[in-house]
Amino acid sequence: MAIVKLYKRDFEESIKEIVTTKDLSVEIKKYASGIESLKIKNAKGYVEVLPFMGQIIWDLSFNNKSLRLHNIFDMPRKAKTIIDTYGCFAFHSGLLANGCPAPDDTHQMHGEFSVMDINEVYLEVLEDSIKVVSKCNYCQGFGFHYVAIPSVTLKRNSTYIDIDMDVTNLTASDMPLQYMCHMNYAYLDNAKISSNIPDCAFKLRESIPSHVHPTEKWLAYNEELKEIQKEGKTLSELNEPSMYDPEIVFMADGVNKYAEDAHFEMAGEDGTVCFTEYKTSDFPCATRWIMHNPDLKVAAFVLPATCRPEGFNAAKRAGTLIYLKSGENKHFHVKTGLKD
Repeated sequence: MAIVKLYKRDFEESIKEIVTTKDLSVEIKKYASGIESLKIKNAKGYVEVLPFMGQIIWDLSFNNKSLRLHNIFDMPRKAKTIIDTYGCFAFHSGLLANGCPAPDDTHQMHGEFSVMDINEVYLEVLEDSIKVVSKCNYCQGFGFHYVAIPSVTLKRNSTYIDIDMDVTNLTASDMPLQYMCHMNYAYLDNAKISSNIPDCAFKLRESIPSHVHPTEKWLAYNEELKEIQKEGKTLSELNEPSMYDPEIVFMADGVNKYAEDAHFEMAGEDGTVCFTEYKTSDFPCATRWIMHNPDLKVAAFVLPATCRPEGFNAAKRAGTLIYLKSGENKHFHVKTGLKD
């Protein structure tokens, strides 16, 4: 294995290839906004990562098809919260708090790590894969201290990536942990969503975050969804795009009682099939987020998480907030991409 350390000064506006193997390569650049970008490529496509900015996965593309949401951002932007640069395929929501803050919460939208400034980045180059690793040593005066190590791996000839997050509590006391692997998949017309988690596990979100502005049509549609929910069904076919504005969100708790390994798929009418797999023991909660309007089209068919995305205090009240003891480590792994 070869280790290649990267520094912000290595990134320039012109694209530069820094690693080339028989089946894989890495190129880097800096956007006009000043954000550093790294792209790992194989024969099937690429994954683009912002290694110094929360290790956001900006784009994922296989077979000449981008899998990220339709959005208004032409490039990543410098940001204080993730909504300032919401054009990415995926980001790490958390880690001390996660989701949409409720009125009684004090954390930012989707937590402090989503746009974290990271200083240590390196590549692990193997014969059949390349991994980009970002290491963050987070310190908060009179607060918490942790080391978080997210990574993204692309293998030769594969149409999926491995997303990992490793967290160690360095605080002398217990530390709360809320984490969601927030994957913003592209909306596929008339797509069908399936999984080995039963539809009856998913319940319509009834709380309304501050960024959601209900309309009469939307409220009426929510009542329809509540009726089909009584029959053990959920939104699993995307055939009414005009109804998904504002967003439609379903959540499932305790999915670990249904399966040890979760497998979700979204199949579009054009033959595109996206999938996500993970251990439910790590992610006992799952969210489905659908939205369709001229500015944003997204079908996040599953967002695996340690708790619901309704903020810190909601998780605490629900008993789903987990804690790491001093020195304790937790590892999360997700496999996602295009079914080839």
